[in-house]
This record gives sequence, C-alpha cells and structure tokens, in this order.
Amino acid sequence: MYDEDVDYSGNLCMFLDSASEEEWAKWLPSGIFAGVTTNPIILERDGRECNIAALTELAKEALAYDAVQEFQVQTWGKTSDEMWKNGIALAKYDPDVIVVKVPGTFEGIKAANALVTDGIRVTITAAYASHQAVLAAAVGANYVAPYLGRMNDAGRDGFGTIVEMQKTADKLDSDMRILVASVRNVGDIAKLAAAGCDTFTISAKVAEDMFGDPLTNQATLDFEESATRIGAYREAEEAQERARLEAKAAEAAAAAAAAAEAAAAAAAELEGGSKPDEDDARV
Repeated sequence: MYDEDVDYSGNLCMFLDSASEEEWAKWLPSGIFAGVTTNPIILERDGRECNIAALTELAKEALAYDAVQEFQVQTWGKTSDEMWKNGIALAKYDPDVIVVKVPGTFEGIKAANALVTDGIRVTITAAYASHQAVLAAAVGANYVAPYLGRMNDAGRDGFGTIVEMQKTADKLDSDMRILVASVRNVGDIAKLAAAGCDTFTISAKVAEDMFGDPLTNQATLDFEESATRIGAYREAEEAQERARLEAKAAEAAAAAAAAAEAAAAAAAELEGGSKPDEDDARV
C-alpha cells in the first residue's frame, strides 16, 4: 500500500549547473532538480553579470521556480574579508535558501568560517583533494564541491578521491554533503551514487544525456504504436471529428442564414421599387 510518509528519492539531491534562462525553463520544472548552482565562469558563459545587484535578481529568477529550494552563488575577493563581505551581501535576499560558494583556499576557508558564524550557508568549492572535505567540515560548511572531470584531466583519481570524501563525511557523522561537480557523463553519476554519493550538480548537456538511451526511446515508440492500434487515441479522434463536423454544420447554417437574409433584403427592395406613389394613385 502507498505510504505518504515514505521518501522514495532517499537522500538524493540534484542541482542544475547553469545560469541560462532557457535551460532553467526547460529543466527546472522537470522535477529532477532541487536547486541551481553557478560560478563566475558559468555566469560569463551564459551572459550574466557578476555583481551584487545582478546576482540578487538572478537568485529571484531561480527561486521563482517551484522546484528550486536552493540557489548557490559564488563570492569573490582577494582577501577573506572581501569574500566575507560579498558573501553576506549575496545571501541577504534569503539566507535560508541562498548558499554562498567559497573557494577552498586559506583565505576562502577563513571567509567561510566567518560566514558560517554569521548564519550563512556555505559550499567549499573547487576541491581537488580528499583532505579538503576535512577542512570544509571543520568550519561547518554545508557542502564541499569536488571537481570530478577536472581532477581526471589533471591525471588524478577523481572517482577515488570523491568516494574517499564521502566516506570521510560519513565517518565524521557530518551533515555536510559532497556536492559532485564537473560531471562529464551520466555513467559517473551512476557509479558514484552506487558508491554512496547522493549530491550532484550537472550541466544541461549531461541532463539531456540522462534521457538519451536509444533502447528506452525505441521502447517508448513501440508502446505508442501498440496503444494507437488498440484504440488509445480513438475517443479523442472521434471527438475531434465530431467537433469538425459540428463546426462545418455551423458554418453551413451561418452561410444559409446570410443567404436568406440577403434574399429577403433584395425582395423588400424590389417590392418598394414597384409600388406606385400616392399622386399616381389619385389620377
């Protein structure tokens, strides 16, 4: 029996790594994503500005989607103080749902610590080594974001590093999530999920690939063809045909009424032209 209290998605949390309005409109209503992640590189790619006012408006746009529960945006600055000040300003619109991303440098960790102290939710981003998960947990970050694809590009074991990060968080009994970023293919998502990872941010391209299995698509076509042959669309087709015939009949009736009205007007005009005037009648 169906139990309303059961959470069938488990701990899984997916983010869309995009600042594109077009990609948001396609993917955010799908039910797959719980939030949006951005960074300055993504903002530049998608034609967005990187300043407090512009990013506040961007947050409002993203959070207007019913599915979006979090909006992650990256602070900037050369010092921890600059990153802290910008992070405070970025989160001001709604600190409960805006997560400030901070790079895992020394200055970044200092800024993250200050932000957490001020009640701001934080992601330690651009993580490339498993010990950075320890740093993130030490300052109370909500997320640490390892870059899978970039680690592999650099010749490192991205998969092994991320699995080790997840084990670290689990052993520490930390609520911090390992937010897997720089995902290049759907196979990596499945393998990491099987290894215990439950939080991913993916591009629109990878999201598209998740629906690209040719066997699934062919099976769907086969289902539709069988459904069509055994009457799935018959009722709708019959209703459409009835509506077409009714519209045609209404059009014919309107034409007939117009013709009758024109004939009556012509007859009245003819009758009026043949009637003698009163002076002729008295002669």
